[in-house]
Amino acid sequence: MKVFKFGGASLKDAAGVQNVASILQQFSQEQLVIVVSAMGKTTNALEEVVAAYVKQTGQAQELYEAFKEKHYAIMRDLFEPGDEVFTVINDTFVEGEWMLEEKPSDNYDYIYDQIVCMGELVSSKIVAAYLNKVNLKTTWLDARDVVATDNTYREGWVIWEKTQANAQKIVPPLFEQGNFVITQGFIGSTSENFTTTLGREGSDYSASIFSFCLNAESMSIWKDVAGVLNADPRLFENTIKLDRLSYREAIEMTYYGASVIHPKTIKPLQNKNIPLYVKSFLNPEAAGTEISSDLEEAYPPIIVVEKNQALLHISTLDYSFVAEHHMSRLFGKAADLRIFVNMMQNTAISFTICVTNVPDRIEKFIKAVSDEFKVKTEEGLELITIRHYNQETIDNLKKGKMVLFEERIRNTMHMVVKNIPPIERREVDLAGSKAS
Repeated sequence: MKVFKFGGASLKDAAGVQNVASILQQFSQEQLVIVVSAMGKTTNALEEVVAAYVKQTGQAQELYEAFKEKHYAIMRDLFEPGDEVFTVINDTFVEGEWMLEEKPSDNYDYIYDQIVCMGELVSSKIVAAYLNKVNLKTTWLDARDVVATDNTYREGWVIWEKTQANAQKIVPPLFEQGNFVITQGFIGSTSENFTTTLGREGSDYSASIFSFCLNAESMSIWKDVAGVLNADPRLFENTIKLDRLSYREAIEMTYYGASVIHPKTIKPLQNKNIPLYVKSFLNPEAAGTEISSDLEEAYPPIIVVEKNQALLHISTLDYSFVAEHHMSRLFGKAADLRIFVNMMQNTAISFTICVTNVPDRIEKFIKAVSDEFKVKTEEGLELITIRHYNQETIDNLKKGKMVLFEERIRNTMHMVVKNIPPIERREVDLAGSKAS
């Protein structure tokens, strides 16, 4: 049994769904668990619904109708009028509408998970129906029946023992109905049967959860790139595809923000030595990248740019030294608010951390420690990480940047930078400026 994961880019329209079906046709004799994301930019659209609903702007229903119409349009291109899938999807839409009819609760993260999950539920049902239409026998599975989490909404922590027991009980019998089982990425469920999500872009992680729990032979992520590249092709020219990558190297890349794979994906696979293949849905015959056991290999410089960073400059109000008990309190509060510290530096009476800029969480953090610390924020920054760095690469990356602070350890360099705006150059006529 293998696990395949298809992201939103591969399912953004009817042609994308048809292309995914053509790829799966080549594996019709194999048992596959297929994990899918929401279609295209659906999660972004549903986040707008959540914001409008919480703020009670009066636009939530209108935005939700646009979400519905986008999917109906895709379905009209894939199915004949009157196909039962229209009824199935309409019933799913109604679940979200019930939520929007209620008065919003005070827990934003809870609301977010109950509404945003609609993207994955609808996507997986449409794809399952289309696969069955083209004679690829597919059984739909609700991931919330398998993936058990705690009550941390928007960042659910997997309860592994329960999830593994669920997977081994529920999934194998489904293969008696056909070779394909399709389910959703990104979502799980609490013990009270409320939906949780696993963190933004968490569908990769979902696929690795199923791979681990079902002892998969391999896992494949289908992307719109040729494989894992040494830098983001949207930011850099002449990137290099990495044919092979160790688990260790992949973990380092994803931890510092490489967007090709969700950061939590690798560890469950490494625990059971399950190889991960990153392949292109645009060129499915190409080899892609294999991520497997820790082989010592020579790598080119690997560059990860994490945008939307902020520096928090923290100092004690009484000018006392920043001691261990201070750091314990600061890190404890950051952990409570799920503020991710990407880099840090301290002096005698101050402590600076680089974090992903989530304004509402940072505001709560500042308020929570204001009795003992003064906090200044600096936004609009980037964290650049270079694995296997050399001086030429460092010098090139510093061009047009102001380096606020940097850190070098074996194989890895980090820089927190901000862009330097180009200086306006003006022609100045000094010919008539003689002293009289």
